[in-house]
Amino acid sequence: MERLDRHRVIYRWDLDKTYLRTEFDTMRDLLSRAFEGAADKRTVPGAAALLRELRDTGPAGIFILSGSPEQMRRVLEAKLRLDGIQWDGFTLKPSLRNLLRGRFKFLRDQVGYKLGALLSLRGAQSVELDEILFGDDAETDAFVYSLYADLCAGRVESRVLEQVLEQAAVTPEERPRLVQAASRLPKRDHCRRVFIHLDRISPLERFTDYGQRVCPFYNYFQAAAVLLEVGALDAPAALRVAAELVIDQSFTAEALAASFLEIAGRGHVSRRGAEQLLECVVRGEVDFASAGKVLRDFVRELETAALPAELAAASEPDIDYVALLGHERSRARAAKLRVLGRH
Repeated sequence: MERLDRHRVIYRWDLDKTYLRTEFDTMRDLLSRAFEGAADKRTVPGAAALLRELRDTGPAGIFILSGSPEQMRRVLEAKLRLDGIQWDGFTLKPSLRNLLRGRFKFLRDQVGYKLGALLSLRGAQSVELDEILFGDDAETDAFVYSLYADLCAGRVESRVLEQVLEQAAVTPEERPRLVQAASRLPKRDHCRRVFIHLDRISPLERFTDYGQRVCPFYNYFQAAAVLLEVGALDAPAALRVAAELVIDQSFTAEALAASFLEIAGRGHVSRRGAEQLLECVVRGEVDFASAGKVLRDFVRELETAALPAELAAASEPDIDYVALLGHERSRARAAKLRVLGRH
């Protein structure tokens, strides 16, 4: 498998339910979120640690792309600064501007908004840069990111994109702009991974149609382990993410081993990554403070685990995006109804 050039990678991150532990399924949730200060907002465990480690690799850029309204910029930026996060671009949804123009459908449109933002941002960046994207399972991030990746690679025809945008209820005036923006992009298969945080613990079968490029994960150590596998991180960085889960979330050696083996069973990590973690701990390269014993016990469990020597080459599937969007929207509605039923 081709290793990444860490200095030629762009990272794109969603915020709500990907980086921040956010509830917005009811009107009460939305009102509460609007009045939260930066210090009140909670970070998904391990997310800040991973973002700081990625910044230290010297990437081509870290860009925040969120569906949160532009009016929340000040508090969201303050929260990221509290967590020690540095970024290169920060895109939020211009909800109020569109509301004042009477464009009410824009408030519910995630496909057109995120796809448009991704295409616009990519158009200003070098075609040689790779991308790694982070989202969650609350809406349609896996769909939008995969569609974007295949548009950049030249795998999706304009007529298919037009059908998708119509089905997604993107406004008629926006559709031609998005189709034109996609057609103008230099074609290169540059999206290396799409990470989906399983905030709602969606069944893994939901993501089968997307192929191995999409990697759903339960905790941020799993994401760090995959990034280690592809060369985006080194072993000490991945273990520092694990250490944060040990210290802040009381992860045990067994929990870390189960996380690694679970994602290995889905073909995202191999023995190569496990050996790098083991060598790092054995050599005592990093002082992991109170997490040290747990991490040593964890890598010992990996020594005897049955792991593939290396990852098998995976070809990307031919995705029927028109049909898949219908399935995704049905799943999203059902998931939201289940959440509302618990309130």
